[in-house]
Amino acid sequence: MLVRKTIGQLLLDKGLIEKEQIERGLEYQQRSSENLRLGEILVKFGYVTERDVLRCIGEQFDVPVVDLDEVRPEIEAVDAVPRSTASMHNILPLKKEHGCLTVALSDLDLCTMDNLKFILNMDVKPALAPEQDIREAIERYYGGEESTVDNMLREFTEGELAQELMAVEDEEDELDSDAPVVRLVSLLVNDAVQARASDIHVEPMGNRLRIRYRIDGICHEMESPPKRLQNSIIARLKLMARMKLAEKRRPQDGRIPMVVQGRPLDLRVSDIPTTDGESIVMRILDKESAKVGLVELGFHPTDMERFEGIIRRPNGIFLVTGPTGSGKTTTLYSALNALNRPDTKIITAEDPIEYTFPGINQSEVRMEIKRTFPVILRAMLRQAPQIILVGEIRDEETAEIAVRAALTGHLVFSTLHTNDAPSAVPRLIDMGVPPYMVASSVQAIMAQRLVGTICPNCKEPCEVPEGTLRAVGLTAEEVEGITFYHGRGCNRCNGTGLYGRSGIFELMEMNSDLRNLIFSKAPTGEIREKARSYGMLTLREDGLRKAIQGKTTIEEVLRVTGAVTGRN
Repeated sequence: MLVRKTIGQLLLDKGLIEKEQIERGLEYQQRSSENLRLGEILVKFGYVTERDVLRCIGEQFDVPVVDLDEVRPEIEAVDAVPRSTASMHNILPLKKEHGCLTVALSDLDLCTMDNLKFILNMDVKPALAPEQDIREAIERYYGGEESTVDNMLREFTEGELAQELMAVEDEEDELDSDAPVVRLVSLLVNDAVQARASDIHVEPMGNRLRIRYRIDGICHEMESPPKRLQNSIIARLKLMARMKLAEKRRPQDGRIPMVVQGRPLDLRVSDIPTTDGESIVMRILDKESAKVGLVELGFHPTDMERFEGIIRRPNGIFLVTGPTGSGKTTTLYSALNALNRPDTKIITAEDPIEYTFPGINQSEVRMEIKRTFPVILRAMLRQAPQIILVGEIRDEETAEIAVRAALTGHLVFSTLHTNDAPSAVPRLIDMGVPPYMVASSVQAIMAQRLVGTICPNCKEPCEVPEGTLRAVGLTAEEVEGITFYHGRGCNRCNGTGLYGRSGIFELMEMNSDLRNLIFSKAPTGEIREKARSYGMLTLREDGLRKAIQGKTTIEEVLRVTGAVTGRN
């Protein structure tokens, strides 16, 4: 007859615990009224982890232990078990085949197994996973409590929804916090924050209302509410953003301050009319995310040294270029944070102010009262600042004032929308700034993009197809001996293989040769080649450097830099 070892003996054999600790656990078990198993007591005392105990239980009863960050449940299995059943028994269905359902549970409870067989009318095969991991996985795959929209709305009748729609369209009427559309909108924001989304897109389509989250720079379509709730949801969002509910023909902008999961957030809301209704995009501004140190931006050590030297110069203009969503504001805020000291006067002109910082004077553009960038700039120069941030140089007047400020002893930070660093020079000249002023005032120009970083949970070596190498200007011989990585895809990264983002940079620092080219109105290509001769790496080259370091993938670099001009 086979005699199974006890949990204590298995833990002892594996060197995970001391004999004295087991004895203390057994002593506590005898005198305690909590009716806890030995393994639970040892975990409670912090002697071992729950996963250590589960591995021993699995070995005892020949049951596999699964990592729910690695194992992705089959849709058919999740559909076979109602959420209420999964939550009640704290189980996660993993796989369904041949009339047998494999479920993850935290304890081999025979009573639970029998109940599941009876409720589901099928055989049940156990696998083990930590209790908290199962709870989190239930939230991920079933959604939060009442989080699937159809489940949440099932209890409400069409009449109740119609009454609520009438209420939400009355600007003076305050909706009850338990109203379904109020909860639905809160759910959208909570889910987006939990998914690390930067934007929420609410888009009316012909026969449906599409919801998309932008995560790590890529839009992912989510479960959508019924089309009949379109007007109610949009009206609720406009009400929260202090927009005019009756105005449906002109674009509007607003803000929604919220606290989500204990974090203060600002939602910057944009509303535009479309053929199928009003489309709303909400940019999620997390105040904590703005407090990024220079190291976290993703600079290569050599670029970091140059960047720190540039931002500590006493005067001149430092421009950051790139499209919307490329991290320009975060980079400039990080620079201001590094320079923010009691003896330094810093003033900003922004449209809008995305994050507030103690010790920095921030002013917001207000077009309705004619408080424009030039008006703020002229006023701030009278306050004798050492450092000025101009949110964006958009026109000749703003550009000229910024340049003159740089030439009169101020350090000026600002942004431009250009594809690469050298292209910012003709852009300023096209705005009407004389070439000699551009050449004299600009200290450096930096283009940047954000690339997805490889998920550390599922990172593994990979082979890069020859066609992909050719697309970025590399050959198989040039990368011989280099190991590239990608993310296999896991629960943590939602199967994408990417988790988080990092910057890639093209830093063009001015010198006498470049200034002479700018003064003589040299073509952009000539400026670019001269900058490269002094060591400037293009966006793609910096991205490839990070791919070789194993931080991102060549495919991701190609996706982000594909449209960048010049020899990349």
